[in-house]
Amino acid sequence: MSAKNGSIKLVAGNSNPVLAKEIANWLDLPLTKAIVRRFADMEIFVEIQENVRGSDVFVIQSTSFPANDHLMELLIITDALRRASARRITAVVPYFGYARQDRKAGPRTPISAKLVANLITHAGADRVMTLDLHAGQIQGFFDIPTDNLYASPVMVRDIREQFDLGNVMVVSPDVGGVVRARGLAKRINAPLAIIDKRRERAGESEVMNVIGDVAGYTCILVDDIVDSGGTLVNAADALLANGAKEVYAYITHGVLSGGAVTRVASSRLKELVITDSIQPTEAIAKAPNIRTLSIADLIAEAIGRTAAEESVSSLFD
Repeated sequence: MSAKNGSIKLVAGNSNPVLAKEIANWLDLPLTKAIVRRFADMEIFVEIQENVRGSDVFVIQSTSFPANDHLMELLIITDALRRASARRITAVVPYFGYARQDRKAGPRTPISAKLVANLITHAGADRVMTLDLHAGQIQGFFDIPTDNLYASPVMVRDIREQFDLGNVMVVSPDVGGVVRARGLAKRINAPLAIIDKRRERAGESEVMNVIGDVAGYTCILVDDIVDSGGTLVNAADALLANGAKEVYAYITHGVLSGGAVTRVASSRLKELVITDSIQPTEAIAKAPNIRTLSIADLIAEAIGRTAAEESVSSLFD
């Protein structure tokens, strides 16, 4: 496969090497040889070991835990490629860290998502490709072209294979996620319910009410990020208390920090399905009710279309 102007090069950081390799396999391209390592004091050193002059380069790097290390890797790799005269550099960021800091949450607080967008731009990226941004307006934080891909086609395909759609109800775990949940519900022609919750403090949630009649339905919670797992566990309990038959969850980004995996594993949630936008930990792999879907084919197709100067948005028509 070749770009419309120049060759395609794929460069991977250390955040998700498994996903990067799968994307390379889908594109039938090798990963570009590069060294991304640490000095003794944990400074990051990068060396691109192949000629990338005039190439269309895609840097595959989620800014997941440890977020700051992986962000710095992305910035330094981008700078190295710019100084090596790459024709175009696309930052492929399946999970965009700091996305939840997309507004001033209180007095004298930062808008960190905008800061990170500035850093990526000034490091030398010409465009950005990411997946299910926490807030769509973050696209506008970048002054370069930004493609926000959606995991919904991957999820819909899996839902069609796993469930009797005549008995499925899609549920948004909060009011803010209604648009996302409605979009998926429309794709599978399923009804929609909403969890009304009040968040008392960061990382905790209290379910207040279920909007919609979920009795007898297999409910599928849909969201972009699962972190502590508290929202999902509480939502599952509320849905079952309101007569739901079973509760599943399809979440794009499995952050699952702290004791989240244990919390989900011991909950009444039948299954949590996440994508590999963040490389699953060993604990996630061993959890009995957590399953991972690959997004390698989706991202590979978007990379191929970008390189060929074809439409990316038509992937989701």
